[in-house]
Amino acid sequence: MVEGKSEREVARYFGVHRKTVKKMCQYSVPPGYRRKKDPISPKLAGFTGIIDAILEADKQVHVKQRHTAVRILERLRDEHGFTGGYTIVRNYVHKAATRQKEMFMPLAHLPGHAQVDFGEADGYIGGKLVRFHYFCLDMPHSDGCFVKAYPTEDTESFLDGHIAAFAFLGGVPQSILYDNTKIAVAKILGDGKRQRTKAFSELQSHYLFEDKFGRPGRGNDKGNVEGMVGYSRRHLMVPRPVASDFNALNAKLLDGCVKRQQAKLRGQTETIAERMKRDTAALMVLPAVAFDACHKISTRVSSLSLVRYRSNDYSVPTQYGHREVLVKGYVDRVDICSGADIIARHARSYGREEFVYNPLHYLALLEQKPRALDQAAPLQDWLLPGVFDRLRRLLEIRMERRGRKEYIQVLRLLENFSQAQVEQAITQAMEFGTIGFDAIKHLILCAIEHRPAKLDLTLYPYLPRASVKSTEPRSYLSLLAKANQQVAEVHYD
Repeated sequence: MVEGKSEREVARYFGVHRKTVKKMCQYSVPPGYRRKKDPISPKLAGFTGIIDAILEADKQVHVKQRHTAVRILERLRDEHGFTGGYTIVRNYVHKAATRQKEMFMPLAHLPGHAQVDFGEADGYIGGKLVRFHYFCLDMPHSDGCFVKAYPTEDTESFLDGHIAAFAFLGGVPQSILYDNTKIAVAKILGDGKRQRTKAFSELQSHYLFEDKFGRPGRGNDKGNVEGMVGYSRRHLMVPRPVASDFNALNAKLLDGCVKRQQAKLRGQTETIAERMKRDTAALMVLPAVAFDACHKISTRVSSLSLVRYRSNDYSVPTQYGHREVLVKGYVDRVDICSGADIIARHARSYGREEFVYNPLHYLALLEQKPRALDQAAPLQDWLLPGVFDRLRRLLEIRMERRGRKEYIQVLRLLENFSQAQVEQAITQAMEFGTIGFDAIKHLILCAIEHRPAKLDLTLYPYLPRASVKSTEPRSYLSLLAKANQQVAEVHYD
């Protein structure tokens, strides 16, 4: 081009083909090797339709039971007489899979809408390595988030997570997008509609937000919260968190959510906190009363005065035995109700096949069956101050079998009074030398009413002192003489 030589002359001078010179004249930068058409091996040409049909049918099959390239090759050889090798089949399958990959539309999110999902991670809670679950709510418009950890992913944590998130946001999102979790969706109907669970319907009815659900098995339908679940795990839970309990862990997670609001994400000119103002302005007002975030089941009290909830047994007072009750399971506790009354409340157990007793529930029955005192399972792990054990020994020494019943009556004072009040009264009774149920109850009531106990005569100096002398034999003789005289007078009459 510069010297005006022909392509043939240049080709001869440099020792290259004329087509190479022509291509160099057409492109300032070498274009590289370009195949005009993707050729299909002659051996595979008659079998591509079969492969396409197999791959299309695999879309309706469980992902772990779909055909691999090796299995397709085996079927082609066994069923269709294919004579080619593995490589050409593998290459075709790879290209077909690439063509079938889904494409996505960039989305714009309006303020006031949210997405919810659960994740799981490991951490040291109370000195033990446990796998916990965490509720994650994401606001796609602002990328604001709320994260709270729970021992399990169940109805109680699902409901409690919503209530905590709404309180954190200061309002209720207009709509929330979910996957098809069984906590919210009882059944997917033939027309694609969802039959909601009772607990989720009650939550939605209380807060009046619109629910939306992604397609089954399509996590990308709620890609924002899916990303937030991963972000929370990588940034808030690495290294593995260490906390004394879940309250301490959730305080750390909440602090992480608040600090993240100062970040300015890629492609944004505002911080998350600045964009969250638009989200907050679009939220609905919180109801005046918070939702009762519990899982409810109706059941019957067993003959052992136990109620089973999530594989664990919880005690109730024995007078409610064999009755129908309502169990309300919360994240941190279990309430057992009879009618409108809460008859028992226990800390929630996340073990399996455990027995959670309240010894006070069995004292009324124990009073009827005092011989079971030493073998009563609800009392085995009941840690009482040493003064209680000393009282029992003294009562049984002085009153034998009756002393055990008296001791059980003293224990029943714990049904109405605090342990400290009963302990103090037992100590005072021992000092006065008046151990017994009546004396101990009297001392408790006097302490509550701020009046002196009548057991201590030093508080009444105006009363005459009783004087008791030693007994002398001559006193008995005078009594006998008077008795004989009275007998004689009777006979005389």
